[in-house]
Amino acid sequence: MKIAVVGATGMVGSEMLEVLAEQNFAYSELLLVASENSIGKKITHQGKEYEVIGMEQAVAAAPQIAIFSAGGDTSLQWAPRFAAKGTVVIDNSSAWRMDPTKKLIVPEINGSLLTRADLIIANPNCSTIQLVMVLAPLHQKYGVNRVVVSTYQSITGTGVKAVQQLENERSGQNGEMAYAYPIDKNCIPQCDSFLENGYTKEEMKLTNETKKILDPKINVTATAVRVPVVGGHSEAVNITFDQDFDLEEVKSVLSLTPGITLQDNPATLQYPMPRFAQGKDDVFVGRIRRDESQAKSLNLWIVADNLRKGAATNAVQIAQLVANL
Repeated sequence: MKIAVVGATGMVGSEMLEVLAEQNFAYSELLLVASENSIGKKITHQGKEYEVIGMEQAVAAAPQIAIFSAGGDTSLQWAPRFAAKGTVVIDNSSAWRMDPTKKLIVPEINGSLLTRADLIIANPNCSTIQLVMVLAPLHQKYGVNRVVVSTYQSITGTGVKAVQQLENERSGQNGEMAYAYPIDKNCIPQCDSFLENGYTKEEMKLTNETKKILDPKINVTATAVRVPVVGGHSEAVNITFDQDFDLEEVKSVLSLTPGITLQDNPATLQYPMPRFAQGKDDVFVGRIRRDESQAKSLNLWIVADNLRKGAATNAVQIAQLVANL
């Protein structure tokens, strides 16, 4: 098994290498791939030094699996070239997610859909993954009708420039700005660029990807906000079901779902927080309570490390499925 990590020098690429090591992913050869600017750079992984190679060299090597985290334009250009060599591409960008010919996969939910014929597989948006992980078992039990979600998204979702901006602001230094405004001691109600309907791309990803993964009948409306947090994304979610529910049964369903950790005990101030989700692969859910203003409706709070289950871990889980096909 020869595996390539494309975008290996980036935040998500680095996390992918960590997850591959933690999950003892079995490979005979590892190719670290990046843009021309990074070719020749040395990266040490599990005590071994690797030299970063370029895209042409990686395609020529014809790995069995290539995990991409290098942006949509790169994926659109290079994923078909890898696929033409028989390489299975697992892409972390938005390039292929809504392509009707490509599968959008969260392994715990729809990993069984994968076949050997799938040569380009889309990894969902980080905010979508943690949302559908919680929605899926509840949809199966009660039928999700409508979802209202407000996100509180980590700067790590923007990348290393955003982390540097926050560090610069907190140390009183000037530097390159990842955002149009200061992020320290601030909330920016914009994740990604605005569309004609007034929503941002991030907000529409939550809507469209949830429908594709779970059910096109589910209505989703979202507001995505960037906050000065490093550990992970948080989401305040209001769900209206087709059927009524028992609150304790909801908690039981979620607690028994693989990949979800229930943290819900107001008496002991137990609830999910990004500070404590960082570096973990599970999706954490708490603050579960009935919406007293609306029938058959529920409020809850979801937190996950956006670099882990929201990106790298989900991609590596898909790679494990592919390797076992």
